[in-house]
Amino acid sequence: MDKILDIDNIDLKIISLLNEDAKTPYTEIAKKVFVSSGTVHVRMKKLEDMGVVKSATLNINFTKLGYDIAAFLGIYLEKSSLYDTVIERLKEIPEVVNAYYTTGNYSIFAKIICRDTNHLRLVLDKIQKVEGIDRTETLIVLEESINRPIQFFDKESK
Repeated sequence: MDKILDIDNIDLKIISLLNEDAKTPYTEIAKKVFVSSGTVHVRMKKLEDMGVVKSATLNINFTKLGYDIAAFLGIYLEKSSLYDTVIERLKEIPEVVNAYYTTGNYSIFAKIICRDTNHLRLVLDKIQKVEGIDRTETLIVLEESINRPIQFFDKESK
């Protein structure tokens, strides 16, 4: 387990604001946090060096790009010792966008994005052929009701 890093309230405010919109200019962040834009830049560099900030990503509406199906996949492994091998194979399937090693019923819980049900069937066939996978259970997403970043401080203190 990683030790708690030396991060103060200013760092947390910067992270929270950029987590809401990674395209926010540092000058705008600086005004909201009451520091200079240079301070925001230095703090972000520090957070990147510490491994706290790994990257900035886009929040994409996949439906507008023709990917209408999102599904979660519970994956049962033949043996838990096959986890690393199976994950390496799943990384080769571009439709697998997230994968987690979990407790509970499934060894792996994955999210996949597909164009339509035919594409989903093809992807599921690929996944089920991965050596080490015993079986899978598919849960198709009907609606994403919540997709938000975690808040590291109280909204009133922004």
